[in-house]
Amino acid sequence: MDSRYWAWLVARLVIAVVVVGWAATYLLPGGTGEKEFQRSLDATKQVRSVRAATVSDASATQHVEMSWDLVCAQDAFRYKWHLVESDPDKAADMTQEEIHVGSTSYQHKADDSWKPGISAIGSTNPSGICRMLAQGTDNRVLPDLATMMKRGIIEKGDKKTVNGVGCREWKVTMKGGPDGLEHDTVCLGLDDHLPNEMTVDWQHARTTYADYNGSFQLELPTAALQSASARSSSN
Repeated sequence: MDSRYWAWLVARLVIAVVVVGWAATYLLPGGTGEKEFQRSLDATKQVRSVRAATVSDASATQHVEMSWDLVCAQDAFRYKWHLVESDPDKAADMTQEEIHVGSTSYQHKADDSWKPGISAIGSTNPSGICRMLAQGTDNRVLPDLATMMKRGIIEKGDKKTVNGVGCREWKVTMKGGPDGLEHDTVCLGLDDHLPNEMTVDWQHARTTYADYNGSFQLELPTAALQSASARSSSN
């Protein structure tokens, strides 16, 4: 199978991990879970940079690792995935990395260069993601808290620590997934209320979030820097 098939497959996984609860009909009255999710949603409106990483074992033979970094100040978004398929009939071991700067997507090539190309996850405009974060609407980076609040049954779970940060688990049941119901768990920070971890049961996927509003910057492709310099000079 060629790389386009695997890129499509991983793109579907990204959407499944991040965009949850489509066609859901459950409603939650204004309880503790909804209030805590509203605090978290308000906190995410202030996010301008974040790193995330996902590990998924969707089947016994397929292992996928994904990571993405968003830096609003650079209008940049980096995405990388690594897929290993051990089934002899469709064995694969593939890696793809891309950086979105403004409206342009750059692909990391085998010769270590970056070339404009078609994204594996479709059109991803960093400024659009940052705008959705600021507005508190569902985006392509953090859990879809607004959708969960409107359409999920939320249950309070236990406290735990993720990457050294204390958080509380909240279990969310929504319509979706192969069996009709999807069971997600979101661990919200005890102090900052931001998502630290999310799991999606039917994808056997775990996503962690870190470096909220950190000082890190992405190393942008030379072509993107030259384009930005040209725009600056023309203004």
